[in-house]
Amino acid sequence: MLRILKIIEDTMVDGPGLRSSIYCAGCAHACPGCHNPQSWNFSAGEPMTTEQVMQRLLNNPFDDVTFTGGDPMYQAHDFAVLARQIRQRTNKTIWCYTGFKFEQLLNMPQPRELLELCDVLVDGEYKESERDISLRFRGSRNQRIIDVGASLKNNKVILWSD
Repeated sequence: MLRILKIIEDTMVDGPGLRSSIYCAGCAHACPGCHNPQSWNFSAGEPMTTEQVMQRLLNNPFDDVTFTGGDPMYQAHDFAVLARQIRQRTNKTIWCYTGFKFEQLLNMPQPRELLELCDVLVDGEYKESERDISLRFRGSRNQRIIDVGASLKNNKVILWSD
C-alpha cells in the first residue's frame, strides 16, 4: 500500500517530456525552503494500492513517470513493487527524486531495490543556499541528475544528459 498525496498528469517540470508525477507522503529531510513541506507528514495523503496507481498510469499512455514527494525512498519497498509493474506493463521511463545521495542508497537494501528499477535519480537535499532557478529539473546546485543504469554499470556516478 502506497501513501500518495496526489498524482499530477501531463506535467513537464519533473523530468523531460510529459510525465505523471506521483507525490508520496513522508519525508524526514525537512529541507529549509522546501517547495512541498506538506509532504513531510508520513500520515498525509491517501493509501492507494499498486493497481490503483497503475490504472491511473495506464489511462495516460503518453506520460512517463516520476516518483517524488515527500521522499519515495521512505516507501522504497512499495514503490519498487510499483516500479516493477510499470516495467512489466509499459514502456514508460521512471525518474525518482530523493533527498538521499546515490552513494547512500547503494548500501540500503530496500532503497537500492527501488534505485535499480529507476532510469534517472535526482539526488540530494534541497539547499536554499545553493538555490538556482536556472537549473533544469532540480532546485539547488548540489542536486545531481544521475543516469542510474550507467552509474550502476560503471560503479560510479554518471550524470544524465538529454
